[in-house]
Amino acid sequence: MKKKSLYWQIPFLLLLIAGTWFIARQQRAASEPAGYQHDEGFVFGTVYSITYQSDTNLKDEVESALAEVDGEFSMFNEKSTVAAINRGEHPQRSKMFEEVYALAQQVTADTDGAFDITVAPLVNAWGFGFKNEQMPTPEQVDSLLKIRSQMDFSAIAKGYGCDVVARTLEAHGIRNYMVEIGGEVVTRGHNPKDDLWKIGVTKPTDDSLSTENELQTVLAVGDVAMATSGNYRKFYYKGGRKYAHTIDPRTGYPVQHEVLSATVLADRCAVADAYATSFMVLGLEQAKAVLSRHPEMKGYFIYTDSVGALAVWHSEGLNIND
Repeated sequence: MKKKSLYWQIPFLLLLIAGTWFIARQQRAASEPAGYQHDEGFVFGTVYSITYQSDTNLKDEVESALAEVDGEFSMFNEKSTVAAINRGEHPQRSKMFEEVYALAQQVTADTDGAFDITVAPLVNAWGFGFKNEQMPTPEQVDSLLKIRSQMDFSAIAKGYGCDVVARTLEAHGIRNYMVEIGGEVVTRGHNPKDDLWKIGVTKPTDDSLSTENELQTVLAVGDVAMATSGNYRKFYYKGGRKYAHTIDPRTGYPVQHEVLSATVLADRCAVADAYATSFMVLGLEQAKAVLSRHPEMKGYFIYTDSVGALAVWHSEGLNIND
């Protein structure tokens, strides 16, 4: 009887072992990172790229959010709010528009006018905007400095778009992601290798065709937004002189100083975007002064030193992977 009883126990033991193995496998799978989605597209006259940990693809939701931002701030969308304002119309301003407008005014005040969303006529006059015109005369520059009614959100809209996409992802419970729009970036959590996200900073070499992508450095980042502004992509030469696309709103002329590239890390990408543009106007020492008032922000600057060689200055605490 004992032997027969043992035979009946064997199937039970096998079932128990199989069940234990299945439960352990399920628990192990639950603890492992789920699959990552990767979406790409075109917005704001540039490309976007998004990587996020999710079992569900959210491209439709992301593009709907981006379309809303485009509908407010695109200079190339004739139906946008800013396009209507620039035509002299008086459209109703949304909560989104007011949020970005208020941030732009805040950065303008904090940088003594180095950031200014009414710089569009001057940008256009120098041939860097959505209209290509002749190089302005000093008299034209003086006139445009006095009368500026057009708004240009291009130095803040891409960063804000990254923030909006980040909000969309987080609303769906996503905690690991990277959002990139035209070089502006928001990261949270870890990448698919369960490591910090690696974001490259491009070496500033004259490259109006955007064919050179040599990296100056790589930053390892987690929960942060990052934006870079530089004068090495958009420029032209005339009369043996280089004219770069960053216009000083205070003087009406393209900036001429040592900073070639300004990267800003902040809590929000719209903030990083606006300050990166501001720092290209202010120059290195004044940019450092602004950063000293904002310990929540960090900067990485590439500039030319006194002998014309490339040099770097950056805030303390950056995780640099050269």
